[in-house]
Amino acid sequence: MNTNTYRNMYKIIFKIMGNLTPLTVDCGVLCGGACCKGDENIGMKLFPHEDSALEIRANSSGERLAICNGTCNRTERPLACRIFPFFPTIDENGKIFVELDYRAQRLCPMIEHSDELLFDPKFFKAVKKVGKILSKDEECKAFLRDSTDEIDMFHSFYQK
Repeated sequence: MNTNTYRNMYKIIFKIMGNLTPLTVDCGVLCGGACCKGDENIGMKLFPHEDSALEIRANSSGERLAICNGTCNRTERPLACRIFPFFPTIDENGKIFVELDYRAQRLCPMIEHSDELLFDPKFFKAVKKVGKILSKDEECKAFLRDSTDEIDMFHSFYQK
C-alpha cells in the first residue's frame, strides 16, 4: 500500500470507531487518566504507517510511540488510544478476536475489574471490524500477530 492508501484506511478505521469507548462513562476517573500520561519510553504504540497529531518518539526498542501530556483533541487520538485497553488479536488461522490488552495490566484498572464492568457491545463490534480491515494488509497483519504474542505473554505472566 502507498501512503495515501494507508491514510484512507485509517480514516475509515477512525470513522468506524467514532466516539465509541469500552464503557459508557469516562474510565479516566478510575485511574486519573493514567493511559494519557507518557514520557520518552512510555506511550501508545502506533500501528504500521499510522500518523499522529501527538508527539511521536521512538522508544529504546525503536517502536514509534505517540506521547501525550494528559490532554489531547480526542478526534486526533491514535488507534491504540481509541481501543485501549482492548486489542484486535489474531489467531493462527487469521480469525480476529477482541481481547483485553494485558500489556496495560499495571496501568488500567479495567483489566483487573473487567468481570464487574458493563462494556458497550458496539465498541467490541467496531474493534473487531477494525481488526479485520487491518488484517487485510500484510504489514498490519504481522503487527497484529506480534502484538497478540506479546499480549499472550503478558497474560501468562500476570496469571502466575
